[in-house]
Amino acid sequence: MLRGYQVLVVGAGIIGAACAYRLAERGLRVGVIERAPAPAMGSTGRSAAGVRVQFTEAINILLSWHSILEYRGMPEAAYRPIGYLFLVPESRWLTHMAGVGLQRSLGVPVEVWGLEEARRRVEFRPQASGLEPVRGATFGPADGVVDPHGICLGYLQRARRLGAEVHTGVELLSARRAEGVWEVQTSGGMLYAEFILNAAGAWAGEVGRRAGLSIPVHPARRMVFCTAPGPLWDHPLTVDLHSGFWFRPEGSRLIFGRSNPADVGFREGMDWGWLEPTLEVGLARFPWLERLQLDQRASWWGYYEVTPDHNPILGWMPGVEGWVNACGFSGHGVQQAAMVGRLMAEEIADGRAHSLNIDPLRYERWSEGRGFSEGNIV
Repeated sequence: MLRGYQVLVVGAGIIGAACAYRLAERGLRVGVIERAPAPAMGSTGRSAAGVRVQFTEAINILLSWHSILEYRGMPEAAYRPIGYLFLVPESRWLTHMAGVGLQRSLGVPVEVWGLEEARRRVEFRPQASGLEPVRGATFGPADGVVDPHGICLGYLQRARRLGAEVHTGVELLSARRAEGVWEVQTSGGMLYAEFILNAAGAWAGEVGRRAGLSIPVHPARRMVFCTAPGPLWDHPLTVDLHSGFWFRPEGSRLIFGRSNPADVGFREGMDWGWLEPTLEVGLARFPWLERLQLDQRASWWGYYEVTPDHNPILGWMPGVEGWVNACGFSGHGVQQAAMVGRLMAEEIADGRAHSLNIDPLRYERWSEGRGFSEGNIV
């Protein structure tokens, strides 16, 4: 393999795929390399597939909202607006309501529900042992689920039609800038590119290291537990904000989980020891879960790609010519990929993203003291 590209995208997950499509749409010569034997085999293919606008920061709200609007018209997305229901404890109520005000001011649909209205949709205990009482709830009628695998392959198919080349089973080994071009040594040979776009997901930090760069993205393992088949469920994706426990229907099954903040690094496989702490808080709030059986074979695990503030890194790498980051989404990659693809195409083709102001998510936020904290992290 000895090829030259204007843009080399590292990673063929949903972020890399969306970026490759929009860059190729701009007429750029695009190459994509993916270390796995096929696209969407990392975080994308193991996502719980939720999409929502219920964030507390404007940039996250808008990235998700514009992406949802695109998924609505994309057959491969299989978008289903089942809604997100957040059960909000007293201590977070005022902050959460401020977030609702911001969401509504940006034109996205969010409803505020009392306890009785919420309990008509999902049976739960407002007062539960060991958990803070639920004050009220919010519901996003445009929130829902999509098919991340379908979206990823759809974008890559569009990109290929526009001339992009996708190389799977090809790993970036090293990269260096020489005479205005990136020389990229891969497991399949040497590549050359004017620009590198780092969309390597949980491996984005390692990809940066191989180019001599410090990019604060680290893997964090997450469990998705799955019940045995039963009746068809029509519940929204429900999140208990105090404990972090969540569940959603998947046909005749429920999938559920809870983030373990201590589970970091490249550790593979299911952590069945995390099932008990997850069910402990889940059963306290939703005692009817006790009637369901677990299907171990249908459960799965995957990686979040986390940053210090759990927000993505977007845009040019400061002080490094021709390097762009689109990584560190901390569990929000699927729901923000469509708009990120458009913005990164602007960043490279036009010199700077302009459809949305991505300055809050640029790498410089840490050195310039502009970091911020997203309130609705699950």
